[in-house]
Amino acid sequence: MSSNDDQKVIIFSAPSGGGKTTIVHELMKRLNFPFAFSVSATTRPPRSCEKHGVDYYFLTVEEFKDKIINDEFVEWEEVYPGQFYGTLKSEVDRLWRERKIILFDVDVKGAVSLKRFFGNRSLSIFIKPPSLEVLRQRLINRHTETEQTLETRIAKALYELSFEPQFDVIIVNDDLENAIAKTIIEVKNFLLS
Repeated sequence: MSSNDDQKVIIFSAPSGGGKTTIVHELMKRLNFPFAFSVSATTRPPRSCEKHGVDYYFLTVEEFKDKIINDEFVEWEEVYPGQFYGTLKSEVDRLWRERKIILFDVDVKGAVSLKRFFGNRSLSIFIKPPSLEVLRQRLINRHTETEQTLETRIAKALYELSFEPQFDVIIVNDDLENAIAKTIIEVKNFLLS
């Protein structure tokens, strides 16, 4: 993987349903910087509106494990049993060749790994729901969860919230517009420093 010391990256993480993907997309629309959304690889099935190579690189478990063996990831995690997510080195290289500021939308362990990898060239932002009850309602409103997967995600959210102190910035997403505005300020300050 190539190295560009002047390139900066922004790392976002949150419990599922925390709103990080929405905030990342709004940041890209509203700020005039050469942002590029890093497309993660995953083994989970695509949702109906998702496209391969745009929302995620959808891989089989076997394809993902082959890429692990071949050292093709900057970071990867088995987020749920049999469900892998990771950042491909080829994706980072592609975006760096285009001189982009990379935005990552990853789970907490991936975020901590990316922060360790990129160091001072990165800003890590944790998007926090105002409460577990609000998070539960957001997940219910998605209409993608069974009662069992909902409880799994809530339990995982409790675990993910324990990573909060390892992030540079915490944004409480109690009001989406307010959370977006706070995120924009933090990102601009980092990029212009």
